[in-house]
Amino acid sequence: MAAFLISRASRRLRSSYYLSSTLISPSILDPLSKTSPLKPSDYFHKPPIHPKETLETKFGIPKYSQIGGFEVNVVKFFRICNSNLHFARISTSSGSVEGIKNGGNRNEDDDKGSKVELSWIDLYLPQSMRPYARLARLDKPIGTWLLAWPCMWSITLAAPPGNLPDFKMLALFGCGSLLLRGAGCTVNDLLDRDIDTKVERTKLRPVASGLLTPFQGISFLGFQLLLGLGILLQLNNYSIVLGASSLLLVFSYPLMKRLTFWPQAYLGLTFNWGALLGWTAVKGSLDPAIALPLYISGVFWTLVYDTIYAHQDKEDDLKVGVKSTALRFGDSTKNWVTGFGIACISSLSLCGFNADIGWPFYASLIAASGQLAWQIWTVDLSSRADCNRK
Repeated sequence: MAAFLISRASRRLRSSYYLSSTLISPSILDPLSKTSPLKPSDYFHKPPIHPKETLETKFGIPKYSQIGGFEVNVVKFFRICNSNLHFARISTSSGSVEGIKNGGNRNEDDDKGSKVELSWIDLYLPQSMRPYARLARLDKPIGTWLLAWPCMWSITLAAPPGNLPDFKMLALFGCGSLLLRGAGCTVNDLLDRDIDTKVERTKLRPVASGLLTPFQGISFLGFQLLLGLGILLQLNNYSIVLGASSLLLVFSYPLMKRLTFWPQAYLGLTFNWGALLGWTAVKGSLDPAIALPLYISGVFWTLVYDTIYAHQDKEDDLKVGVKSTALRFGDSTKNWVTGFGIACISSLSLCGFNADIGWPFYASLIAASGQLAWQIWTVDLSSRADCNRK
């Protein structure tokens, strides 16, 4: 009954709480309340609370509590919760779950555990499909956008003057970006599964955590590549060859962090391949004067955002022995990414000049420059959360 009442309350809060038989904790009782007697460390774990020891005597909370407008017998509710073997801390402010499997004793390091963000995957997909959706990062669409934007720019540049871009082509490349990004993430997780288990941010990924076996991951990769091939075959022959060649970059990128301090540059070469492919898909050939500056600008742009992103993992990277531009630049990171930002905007300007674009393009470029400068100026490279936001 208590679970039903909580479910009713959660829907009223737009699914802020996610309850299941394996994810329950006392923090559900109003963890954001400043007057709550519960502290972040006050979680139930084995051994269970003695039956004669009540919540009121242990934590000072009443026997009954209002949850979502319903009066719930807290003692009975937690007696049910305490019988579970899996526990998680649920944060309603960030929508994240910190999992602890199979009970066991907690220690201080557990409070630093990696987080699995609650998303539409947990709410709407069948349980059997959730690991695959997470493997493809369907709950984190920014990677798909970062892959799709260079394609969209290139397709738009290739449109005849005074005409809108080809919407069918935009849709094809949008779907292709979703599939290729998912395939890239699958390859990355398969090759990095031993490393991911040692990194706080990645140790709960499906393959690293054991939710999916390597064979299941490879099978899913084949499924994604098969769908991607169906999209690629709808383009002209020049684009088919150019698009297929990008797979070499996709499959080799995860190895770069073991070989060089510049894996972010290699990611730039991979993620911005659509700047070349979009143009050829519309024109049937490549115009180096326009497509190459666009491609180069994308590479420098990737160096900016992925170097900032890499600062989240620099401590873990040092422990496991992998490399990144964040470790290469260190305290000089802002100077380096400022240079990359200037190179990005300069290459975009050259692309617009060669394409004979009018003044609105340059006005927009000034606005983009200001936004990029703000990101670089304000980012706190010592804060994982701020690096992730930027």
